[in-house]
Amino acid sequence: MQKTEVKVVSDFGALSLLPPLIAIILAIWTKRVILALLSGVWIGGVMVSGWNPATGTVQTIQWILFSVTSAWKENGSIVTDLWNTKILVFDFLIGAGVGLIYKSGGAFAIGRALANRVRTSRGASVLGWLLGVLIFFDDYTNTIIVGNTMRPITDRARVSREMLAYIDDSTAAPVAGLAIVSTWIGYEVGLIGDSFSKLQNVDLASIGGAYGAWMHSVPYRFYSILAILLVLIVAYTHRHYGPMLHAEYRTRTENKVLRDGASPMMTTEVDLGTPKEGGSVHFFIWPLLTLIFVTLYGMWYTGGGTAAYAKGGLMEVLGNSDSALALLWGSFAMVAVAFVLVVGTRRMTIEEAENAMVRGMKQMVIANTILVLAWSIKQATDAVGTAPYIVSLAKSAGVSGSWIPLIVFIIAMFISFTTGTSWGTFSIMLPIAIPLAYGVTGYLGPEVFASIGAVFAGGIFGDHCSPISDTTIMSSMFSGSDHIDHVSTQVPYAMTASGVGVVLYLLFGLGLYSWPVLLPVGFLLLVGAWYLLSEWYGRKYGIPHGRVPIYVVDE
Repeated sequence: MQKTEVKVVSDFGALSLLPPLIAIILAIWTKRVILALLSGVWIGGVMVSGWNPATGTVQTIQWILFSVTSAWKENGSIVTDLWNTKILVFDFLIGAGVGLIYKSGGAFAIGRALANRVRTSRGASVLGWLLGVLIFFDDYTNTIIVGNTMRPITDRARVSREMLAYIDDSTAAPVAGLAIVSTWIGYEVGLIGDSFSKLQNVDLASIGGAYGAWMHSVPYRFYSILAILLVLIVAYTHRHYGPMLHAEYRTRTENKVLRDGASPMMTTEVDLGTPKEGGSVHFFIWPLLTLIFVTLYGMWYTGGGTAAYAKGGLMEVLGNSDSALALLWGSFAMVAVAFVLVVGTRRMTIEEAENAMVRGMKQMVIANTILVLAWSIKQATDAVGTAPYIVSLAKSAGVSGSWIPLIVFIIAMFISFTTGTSWGTFSIMLPIAIPLAYGVTGYLGPEVFASIGAVFAGGIFGDHCSPISDTTIMSSMFSGSDHIDHVSTQVPYAMTASGVGVVLYLLFGLGLYSWPVLLPVGFLLLVGAWYLLSEWYGRKYGIPHGRVPIYVVDE
């Protein structure tokens, strides 16, 4: 969910695909995501430096520094907005808060409190999905709360860390992107309004303005809707396919929530040691509620509060809010409340609390390193013109309005997957998709709304499953999963949902515009694809129907 605008420095044509492709291929091949990302950034630096390795290395270092400080060069000047800096500090504070909650025994206490209700691996998986849907207002906050809350519960119920990361990731960006009230909607509505403002003779007021256009696009966001539904299906049925089948079967039968040799992004148990016995749920609940409410208040305050609400309602507030700063305030308040609770109740000494905070922040070093490199490769792809090159290929196709959503969806998926940013993809594609669809059709109809929905759905695809997406990284981080294992187990499910989405946009291209018909068709196709794939993989690996056993927690 990166907020930086795309700033193209050079145009390398097809070679502009080199930095993200190298990063993705190396990440999957070597399973060393830091090395892979650094290689992609370096290749981009070499390219914009006239293929000079020495100056390319200097450019690489500059991009990394700019990523840490949220800065970039524009028209010869240094521009800063501190977005990335706030997120990095936020991550460290969250690590400190997690350290206090974990070491005090609060995390295990909440697990015990829910244990009587969650007695099976099915119950734990479905609860994770439900919690992910309920935490709809921000994708970052979603990954934090779902991952940290559910990890001790799913570990106890023998649900793999890969499955938890998949649940966490699939109920983050897909849910936040659909929510009527979220940190996303202000940005999305703003982009829609800007794109329509460049068109002549458009009666946007007839559909309720930019927000109305956003609402009309929601039913056409096939990927996001189907991705959320697929998580529930596999969580409840325990029928899997692809690498996830191995991960879940391993955990049920061997009680190994991580594969041998895995490198989880948060090694809480190793870094913090055994939690104190007899922890209270209060050490978990109050810091977590503080995080949520202070973050929400921060969004309200930074968005202009009452004055902004009186001007344009809640959308005006969200559109002007600084969600990164709000999250930073929320995480700081979370640490403060947790510290006061554990020290004030004499659960921990000041020295023990400080040590837990420092060790908690230590957990975030590798994850934040990956985040910095993910942001750096975004600068590299901007500089070499990756996204504009992909868009230019589409614009030269010259197709009818009904086929624009399909083309837009495929291009947005590719851009978001190779750059790891949904918001950047939105900013690239909406100013093209809206004028293109409206220009071909000449009216505000389903072609325009479906094109808007296709941009959002395609952008979220990459945010959801790209190995260089910050949200994907954070899902691995807070679920305590090996990052490459998370990506490799999640991609088959993401491809299933996106494949069905492609079919639905194909039907749209053939003239079936009605979303009340398309969505049920999509659900049936999703269930059919899931059933056939689980059957096929089950036969291939000797696990009947791809169904892993349901584990029942012992008393």
